[in-house]
Amino acid sequence: MKILIDTNVILDVLSDRKPFSEAAQKIFKLCEVKKLTGYISALSVPNIVYILRKELDAKRVQEILSHLTLLFDVADLKADDLKKAAALGFPDFEDALQSVCAARIKADYIITRNLKDFTGSKVIALRPDELLERI
Repeated sequence: MKILIDTNVILDVLSDRKPFSEAAQKIFKLCEVKKLTGYISALSVPNIVYILRKELDAKRVQEILSHLTLLFDVADLKADDLKKAAALGFPDFEDALQSVCAARIKADYIITRNLKDFTGSKVIALRPDELLERI
C-alpha cells in the first residue's frame, strides 16, 4: 500500500503531539519495516525545516531530515502539479498540491488529520488511526 503523509502528521510525530502522535508513530514504523510504502511531498520538507529550525539547531534538523528520507520516499513537485492544484479550487493551496502529488504517484491514501481539507481530492484522505484500522 502506498501512502502520502501530510506535513502535519509528520510534525505530530517529530513534536510528539499526543494523542495524535501515537497512531502516526505506528505508521512510521510500518513504513520503516516496509509494510507500507510511505511518501512525503517535496513541499513538506521546507515546511518541516522552517518549523523545526525555530526550536532546534541546524545539525539536529539535518539529522531529522536524513532519518525522514530513510523512512519515506520524497515525491517531487512538477510544474504541472502547480497548474492542477490551482484548478482544484481547494481553500488551501498546500493541500491541493498534496492531493495532486498523491494522485500523480498513485498513492492509495493521503494520511492527514485534516480530512475536511481533502474532500475534493481524487485520493482518499484518512486519519492515521483510520489507516491502521484498514490494514
